[in-house]
Amino acid sequence: MKTLLAMTLLVMNSAAFAASPAPAQIDTDAIIKRLEESGALDKAIDRAIERYISRQQEAQRKQQAQVGAENSARLEKMRRITSADHVRGNPNAPVKIVEYSDLECPFCKSFHATMQKVVNEYGKNGTVAWVYRHFPLDAIHSKARTEATAAECAGALGGNNAFWAYVDRFYAVTPSNNQTNLQTVLPQIAREIGLDERKFNSCLASGKYDKHIQEDLDNANATGGNGTPWSIVVAKNGKKYPLSGAQPYEALKQLIELALQNK
Repeated sequence: MKTLLAMTLLVMNSAAFAASPAPAQIDTDAIIKRLEESGALDKAIDRAIERYISRQQEAQRKQQAQVGAENSARLEKMRRITSADHVRGNPNAPVKIVEYSDLECPFCKSFHATMQKVVNEYGKNGTVAWVYRHFPLDAIHSKARTEATAAECAGALGGNNAFWAYVDRFYAVTPSNNQTNLQTVLPQIAREIGLDERKFNSCLASGKYDKHIQEDLDNANATGGNGTPWSIVVAKNGKKYPLSGAQPYEALKQLIELALQNK
């Protein structure tokens, strides 16, 4: 490195050597020695190191800013209801419960019944909305993404009510933990809730909801989810109350009442 810097300094300061007779061959060792003795080499190395550190720090700041912006967008998605979301209850409810769920998860199956009870109680006065997002745990539930796609196709063909009817029925008739025969059960549920089976199967094979499901999963991770069900109770003022696992109705009710006080 010293040799390279010495040669660089030699080029940059060639005027300083112009008065000297041109040597037959450049003696780099002598040049380096002269630069070391004058302190110029150490100064050049220090400046090079400083510039390198500065560039690295600037690159790190830009990367952190980008990651921060992406995480902020994901966190904001958690708070806002978008047209891509599936909502049960009043979309303008002061309290929203965002649930990230895996259709193969037995705990999600249990918590689904708890959430149905919540909506039945608080939905009457429009104070709570249930927002459902996908969180397929691929490592242990290889069928969960396909089932999430099936639910999305149900919503595409029959609207929001069909999405919820499909999810309700799926949890009611399947045993969880990869024991469902997808080729028979998925179209069967579609028929039971009144969907066109041919269109449903075509949608299921299209892959058109792969990106949406992945975005839900990424959002779950960004908000702190590391297992299912993962839920967040969001008050009207934006205050958030995380809820991990299939907590009982009483625990969820306490968070809802607490969130209702934050206006």
